[in-house]
Amino acid sequence: MKLPGRNERPLQQGLLQCALLGALLCLYGWPAQGAMTLTEAVDIAQRNDPWLVGSEYRQQAIEAQSTAAGSLPDPVVSVGFANLPTDTFDFDQETMTQFKVGVSQTFPRGHSRALDQQRLSLLGAQYPYQRDDRRAKVAVNIANLWLEVFRATESIRLIEQDRALFEDLVDVAQSSYSTAVGRTRQQDLIRAQLELTRLEDRLTVLHERRDVSRSKLNEWLRAAPGELSPHNAQGQAGISANVSVAETLPQIELYHPALYKAGATPSPQEIASYLRDHPAILSLDRKIDASKAGIELAEQKYRPQWSVNASYGYREDNPVDNPSMDNDRADFFSFGVAFDLPLFTSKRQDRQVQSAIAGSEAIRTEKWLALRNMIAAFETQRSKLLRLNQRQGLYQSRLLQEMQEQAEASLMAYTTNDGDFSEVVRARIDELNARIDALDIEVDRLKTISQLNYFFATSSSFPAGGTS
Repeated sequence: MKLPGRNERPLQQGLLQCALLGALLCLYGWPAQGAMTLTEAVDIAQRNDPWLVGSEYRQQAIEAQSTAAGSLPDPVVSVGFANLPTDTFDFDQETMTQFKVGVSQTFPRGHSRALDQQRLSLLGAQYPYQRDDRRAKVAVNIANLWLEVFRATESIRLIEQDRALFEDLVDVAQSSYSTAVGRTRQQDLIRAQLELTRLEDRLTVLHERRDVSRSKLNEWLRAAPGELSPHNAQGQAGISANVSVAETLPQIELYHPALYKAGATPSPQEIASYLRDHPAILSLDRKIDASKAGIELAEQKYRPQWSVNASYGYREDNPVDNPSMDNDRADFFSFGVAFDLPLFTSKRQDRQVQSAIAGSEAIRTEKWLALRNMIAAFETQRSKLLRLNQRQGLYQSRLLQEMQEQAEASLMAYTTNDGDFSEVVRARIDELNARIDALDIEVDRLKTISQLNYFFATSSSFPAGGTS
């Protein structure tokens, strides 16, 4: 290759710029086939989540228990012989010998049946809220994985875009150094080759990150095997190992944007007013209500438990044929009521009520802890979003443009024999890093918005990552 002379370097610069333009066209010109949007990924993941299916079955199980709890215990039927003589075991020998059939029915204490049914019904009412919370969490998780795949894919494209430019720089440095024309030094050649090698290493790392994130994403999108798939599951086969995500970032709507105005930090009480409608908190509310019903159920232990019984005793007629005696024997009918007396309550009933009260208070502390954790997480993510917005504005308004101008100026200085080759390489590397940093800021910003939207999920509308 003939080294371009000083007058030919502008032509070389034009060729390099053409190569850069071609790489840009490769990057943005043709969309990938089979690309999956974030909304599609969230929808498939939510429909393929076995936890949601299991939650529905758990709710059905506890609702069935609630129905059963409202029923009376089964009556007890007894059948037997009473007062058989032990010398002959004849049924008609003794007047008190009888064949006895009885039935008894127990009635639980106080309103135990209704309260137990109410307690189980309230426990079952928490599952729809838990499923809404799970869908919101799945949306956040899928958004994070999808955006990580997008980040790695776009970073690879940005580096591939500049790799052709660095290959041309290596060729120019090699030609200039071998012909001893210009001011190219051996260290310039080594530096250009080193940067190209480092780009190859960065590409390898990014390919690894993309493959790992894609595998994690595919875990959520893959349907269960046929023998394990529930009858009501609507699964997909999942994405293959080489299917790419969409080439454009989604537009994620930020819920309640007034909370993110700079200089207007919302108070914990204001944040808590929003979080009280969160499915995770509403689920705990149902558990608290169920625990209160459990306290009332424990208090029923102070009331007696009743049972009624009735029996019919059949007796054989007198076998002695005596006209002066009545040979007919009357049958017997018995009826009775039994109940227990909870007199010694200090060691049993009192302790059971105390246990129910303590359990209810423990669930209330769970709600308190959940609210505190969510408020702290919201404040953390809010601060992160505000800083990312500042950085994004700085990059878009100044930094990217200044990096591009610096790269063009260093290349122009080199082509006019007024700059070092190392400055050209350094400027191009800085520009590439700035574009990758801008991509990272945008991806991190969308991930933060998705996480913030989770805190405002409601039972009536759970966000699919907040995407549109």
